[in-house]
Amino acid sequence: MSRYQPIYDIASLCVRKGITNVVLSPGSRCAPLTLAFARHKKITCRTISDERSAAFIGLGMAKKTQIPTALVCTSGTAVFNYAPAVAEAFFSKTPLIVFTADRPAEWIAQQDGQTIFQHGIFGQHVKASFQLPQDYSHPDSVWAINRIVNDAINLAMQEPKGPVHINAPFREPLYPETNEDITYTDAITVRNLVQAEPVLSRSTRKQLAKELSNYNKILLVGGQQHLEAPAIQFIGQVCQKQNLPLLGDVISNLHGIDNLIRHSDLFLGQANEAIKKSLQPDLLITFGESIISKNVKLFLRQFPAHAHWHVQAGGVPADTFQGLTKVIQTEATEFFDFLDKLETTENFERQKQSNYQKLWEVEERKTLRCLEKFFPHKDLAELELVHELIQALPDNCDLHLANSMSVRYANFIGLGAQKKNIEVFSNRGTSGIDGCTSTAVGNALVSNKPTIFFTGDMAFFYDRNAFWHNYPLPNFRVVVLNNHGGTIFNLIDGPSSLPETGEYFVTHQTLSAKKLCEEFGFDYLKIDNRRKIKNMLKDFFDFDNSTKILEFESAHSLNKTIFEELKKKIKQQYEP
Repeated sequence: MSRYQPIYDIASLCVRKGITNVVLSPGSRCAPLTLAFARHKKITCRTISDERSAAFIGLGMAKKTQIPTALVCTSGTAVFNYAPAVAEAFFSKTPLIVFTADRPAEWIAQQDGQTIFQHGIFGQHVKASFQLPQDYSHPDSVWAINRIVNDAINLAMQEPKGPVHINAPFREPLYPETNEDITYTDAITVRNLVQAEPVLSRSTRKQLAKELSNYNKILLVGGQQHLEAPAIQFIGQVCQKQNLPLLGDVISNLHGIDNLIRHSDLFLGQANEAIKKSLQPDLLITFGESIISKNVKLFLRQFPAHAHWHVQAGGVPADTFQGLTKVIQTEATEFFDFLDKLETTENFERQKQSNYQKLWEVEERKTLRCLEKFFPHKDLAELELVHELIQALPDNCDLHLANSMSVRYANFIGLGAQKKNIEVFSNRGTSGIDGCTSTAVGNALVSNKPTIFFTGDMAFFYDRNAFWHNYPLPNFRVVVLNNHGGTIFNLIDGPSSLPETGEYFVTHQTLSAKKLCEEFGFDYLKIDNRRKIKNMLKDFFDFDNSTKILEFESAHSLNKTIFEELKKKIKQQYEP
């Protein structure tokens, strides 16, 4: 038996626990783990040389499949390159199993190559850090390796899901002998996790119903979550039945609900104090993760509800609106089942709730009409192109949104109920631009649907190593909004008025996606006027087994001017 047999058996254990996607980065110290995964017939391995990109690609796979992706890298600074994706996984509650090869403990800080302090390197950004034994021959070590990997995988999948780190020190020789076979032990111990389903007891439901009866203006806000079509449909039915206004931005994946309030970010940013006061809730109920809209956050902080309930299955909740009063530890569908079964007797109090729902719907309809009248604008800018792209999206696709303005543009436009089969993804755990492209690439590698990615130029070029690998992406489409800098700094309060903005915040750059397409053999399309849009989008969404990148170049000043015009149009609705 090979001295690395317990390490080789890690691959078999991962398979038995449902993990079949592994992202490897080349290195020598990780050879035992690399060979273990690469030679297992039930595992799909992909080699990504840039560890930062590799980790985000693994993250994209896990976001799509909701099953952990295993990452493997060599020792030293390679490990640090995983950190941005690990942090995003932690805050977006995405499961990753992060294997990092290491030198033996006695060689740490002894000027040995590729040696740093690796155990616990990710700090609080992992659910736990585990250290494998250095000795693989003693029966206790064999037992410990199996136990640790079982525990790590179970913890990654336990609510709230997230990344775990397994540091594995290896002694030389790292490679098997010539002609030595790598085999997997049949009788390995698998410890499966059976998670309890948090249900609301009869007494809890009775108490919640009693408390709910004290409120006449109940508002629901859904944060980022996966698209679960039956659950979304049920949530919509309950909200309509109980006259509950529901706010959900583009990353909430609630867009399949007909009466969803999609454009609250736009109208809450322009509405007067009287309108906001009328929309102030008595009770706020939230579920899901983060929201995009700063205006919704400001509204709910400045016009707080008397009580705020948050629904989540496990973990420590965030108090985003600074008024959290109750945490209901259950799945959203269980809570909506409770709401569905509430008595709906028609009376004066119920009429108050119905009137409150209508107030939100009126503002939503006014904003939607304003948007519809605003396009087409005499000048073509990024916002209008995103509007056209969203209208043209295939009915059944995955939509990835890069951070900064891309996700905000999409949120301003919104997805209608007719786009209910589109699932939206975005790295909103940490909201960084550093791995947005790689995350979308990871999705494309494991999805059987088209993957469409909207990105700005800064996020796109920052993460160009997302394409530095040998794997085809036939159903991947990228839209690059290239304004040759960071438009968001011209729009948000603060930097937009500073004389230093142009040099130190906007980050002027002269790159074009055309050269990248030539380098990687992608199809390049460019929109430079409105007349080209219809035919260009038809070509862009023709899935003919090639990767396509559509670029639109525009000026900061134009994008800012048109967005300010839209806000002015909406604000005029609230002026006497």
